[in-house]
Amino acid sequence: MKVAEARKIAKKIGLKVSSKTLKGDLIRQIQRAEGNFDCFGTATDYCDQLRCWWREDCLGKR
Repeated sequence: MKVAEARKIAKKIGLKVSSKTLKGDLIRQIQRAEGNFDCFGTATDYCDQLRCWWREDCLGKR
């Protein structure tokens, strides 16, 4: 997912984000706002969050 798409999601759920906010930080803010673990980009070999919207993008960051 591109950062512009993540910004749209953030705005939709009422988060105020700077245009300088990095993609990973933005996604972690969204995760927290949704009541989920703010773990985007922290998995090393395995992720047990099977229903996470960001899982594929997160695990692809190797």
